Amino acid sequence: MIKDNIPNFSFQIFYASREVSNCPLISEIISAIKRLEKINLLKANPDITISMKYGKRVLITAKNLDFNKITPNDFLEIVDYDPLKKVLLLMGPKEPRIETTIHWLIHHAREEVKAIIQIDNEKLIEQLNKKLPITDGKYQKGSLEQAKEILFKLRNSEIVVIKNQGIIFVGNNMKSVENSVVITFEG
Repeated sequence: MIKDNIPNFSFQIFYASREVSNCPLISEIISAIKRLEKINLLKANPDITISMKYGKRVLITAKNLDFNKITPNDFLEIVDYDPLKKVLLLMGPKEPRIETTIHWLIHHAREEVKAIIQIDNEKLIEQLNKKLPITDGKYQKGSLEQAKEILFKLRNSEIVVIKNQGIIFVGNNMKSVENSVVITFEG
């Protein structure tokens, strides 16, 4: 991971509610996770973050979850995020992942992006023989600068390798993103 004298990125978290989300997209994300299990992607122990845009909010997987036992408890709704003040407003019972801010910014900068799957596992990424856009990797994970670089690379692609971290897939629905993951890792 990136450690080269880059200051730690952090954000302040406020909870509008600690109640479990009843967002109807939860079942769609759980179904996508089950399909990813079928291609043995989860056996490589990747760190996966999945999000979907829900109105003005973003539904996202929480920190420290077990994909084999995923429940609605494992999701957060991002109500709002201010990247300049680094303030995140959430709903849900768990803690957010550092990638939460990146997903929020992508969903709100690119209206056509409704679903994102981010897979963080350097060994998996090294195995890819495809020519994909790649970030420079100079920025702290989850920072506004990293988000800007990812967004820049996403202008011409729906898949971007995040150097020293992983790969991010975006699309206008979960099925298309899921298909991109399957094609990339099986193809």
